[in-house]
Amino acid sequence: MSRSEPFDPSSKASGRPLPEIRQVQVLRAPIEKVWEAAATSQGIEAWFMPNTFVAEEGAEFILHAGPFGDSRCRVTELSPPHRLRFDWGEQWSVAFELKELEPGVTEFTLVHGGWSKEGVTEFGQAHREVRERMNGGWAGIVKKLAAVLEA
Repeated sequence: MSRSEPFDPSSKASGRPLPEIRQVQVLRAPIEKVWEAAATSQGIEAWFMPNTFVAEEGAEFILHAGPFGDSRCRVTELSPPHRLRFDWGEQWSVAFELKELEPGVTEFTLVHGGWSKEGVTEFGQAHREVRERMNGGWAGIVKKLAAVLEA
């Protein structure tokens, strides 16, 4: 079961930052197994993208984003097995939050922040447009995480 928070179009017209992307997926897997998938290089590659991730606060790593090139990232928070947060490029932050609902069932929440109404990505695209595309993209990626863990 997954859910995403709807895009708030009113944020486009105001001076507020655009809302974070938030995707929630309930996984039929123990929290330790979900953490392994969310906080190791091999685990992240299985459902997200190739990378040079190192599970160490302050560590820098690369996400190999295919046609969009390589993105520099830095681990900003590591609280096993509950939370990993990293800066993605110059503007974004991504967090993976895990919560054990019952033995063998874990809630995984992905939070992608750093969106601004007037912002433009490093690739020259408006945050508004990229945020909408990435919200849908994250929904599919989080479902892929479920497929990997529940296989």
